[in-house]
Amino acid sequence: MQDMIRRIVEADNEAKALEEENIKATEKEKQRIEKEAESIYKEYMDNAQEEIKKNDEHLRKMYERKLSDSTAKQESVLIKLKADYDQNCDKWVDEIVSRVIG
Repeated sequence: MQDMIRRIVEADNEAKALEEENIKATEKEKQRIEKEAESIYKEYMDNAQEEIKKNDEHLRKMYERKLSDSTAKQESVLIKLKADYDQNCDKWVDEIVSRVIG
């Protein structure tokens, strides 16, 4: 009878030890999964930041070219308008005066 009680107590102790081991293993696996998820998230965010930098640089260069083209066109139009003014100033003034006086 005492042998049976001893076996039951030993089985109970083994079950408690096994349960404790399973709890530790579960906690360890949970920490591993959290660490891996954090690592994946960090890698994803790093890649996203790098892609954003590339896009920013590309867009900046594109808009600098557009601004440069626009500025060149404005300068060209300004030169043409000044040339037209220089060439036709007296004619336009005479025409305005003649229409006013008339």
